[in-house]
Amino acid sequence: MTLAFKLLYRSYRTVAGVRYWGYRRFTRAGLTVLGGLVIATILGPDTDNNVAYQGFTFLLLLLVVACCSSFFFRARFSAARSLPRFGTVGAPLIYTVLLRNLTHKTQSGLAVLENLANFRPSFQDWLAVRLAYEQRARSFRFSQGRRSNPFRLAHVKIAPVPPAPARQEVRVQCELVPLRRGLLKLESVGVARADPLGLFRAFTEVPLPQTVLILPKRYPLPLIALPGTMKYQQGGVALASNVGQSDEFVALRDYRQGDPLRHIHWRSWARAGKPVVKEFEDEFFVRHALVLDTFTGYTHSEAFEEATSIAASFACTIQTQESLLDLLFVASKSYCFTAGRGVAHGEQLLEILASVRPAREGSFQTLERLVLNHISKVSGCIFVLLAWDEPRREFVKKVQALGVPLLVLVVVESASEAVRVATESAERPDRFFILECGKIEQGLAQLK
Repeated sequence: MTLAFKLLYRSYRTVAGVRYWGYRRFTRAGLTVLGGLVIATILGPDTDNNVAYQGFTFLLLLLVVACCSSFFFRARFSAARSLPRFGTVGAPLIYTVLLRNLTHKTQSGLAVLENLANFRPSFQDWLAVRLAYEQRARSFRFSQGRRSNPFRLAHVKIAPVPPAPARQEVRVQCELVPLRRGLLKLESVGVARADPLGLFRAFTEVPLPQTVLILPKRYPLPLIALPGTMKYQQGGVALASNVGQSDEFVALRDYRQGDPLRHIHWRSWARAGKPVVKEFEDEFFVRHALVLDTFTGYTHSEAFEEATSIAASFACTIQTQESLLDLLFVASKSYCFTAGRGVAHGEQLLEILASVRPAREGSFQTLERLVLNHISKVSGCIFVLLAWDEPRREFVKKVQALGVPLLVLVVVESASEAVRVATESAERPDRFFILECGKIEQGLAQLK
């Protein structure tokens, strides 16, 4: 079995490499000629009924001439890339490349095409995805219509370059569309020029390694009343910044271990000869827990990617609603990140969500323990779940029994799975929504 998969992987790498090389090297006209050559090759042997063999000779001659002309492209360039700090999945990433012509003559008819690092996966990653697809196909939980290449990192557009005078610099506006969140690695800048026939491109590579963080896709959310009311928070003003019921000075008292140093009243300390701190009125404010389910049995799960995008959408929205937000999830270990009200910004949560991966070890009970240990601090919870099975139902019941308001979102990959979850959800919270992949935006629009 392993040998068979290794042979399949080598075939995949070969085909992927040829497709990548062909897309970069051949222009649209060149691909048309190449397609005609393939058809002529198939029809050519039947010389009695067609003259395709004559077209084969002509098309082959065109391609040979076009390819041979690439050996005469000897221009040299240097480049500097000005990337934005972040990109977003599905949104065009527009940036500038400063290209300097290092030759003694003007170079025209050029184009820039970025080279991505690791455009082909490792054997382990490829095998994990292959086995996951087969498992889903056997369990009828997989929609062939939405199947996409999980290893395609971005769609790179060819950027035309204005004529570059000798020893001078030109500015090129480049664009690519990220398809996967996480760290996008750019390896080099490819400077290309098509042959006189416009069929085949000659390349010169300018090494320029650089990275940009791609944030999850975000969906617009309606104006919804999130669960929870104002609640006392231990440490009050240290967490609340300037928004809350009150941060007014109440009195002075002796220093106790654990008091923030910024609360020390230095003049009173100088007079009394011992540490004295300022005491403030307790803070009451809304604090939400955003719980992301990372336990999925499938590598590169579409439902997991959509769940991450939903969590990112809430992280952006809640930032403007004068409340504290705790993001809780499990990866290699349990994590809890807090944002809002002067503690951190929602943008930092997006950076964290850009790098979240499915939990490979442990069970859903790990996330359950994390949330239950944290539940006393929050006013309400938003659950983004990847299934609605027995462990998750019991978890939701435990949180409900504590009197914590809930908003539960279950992400499914197909309409049939959505129907199954709906029919098996007799006992569920009042605010319970099923979101189907491919229809996430429409489902979120129904939130209230």
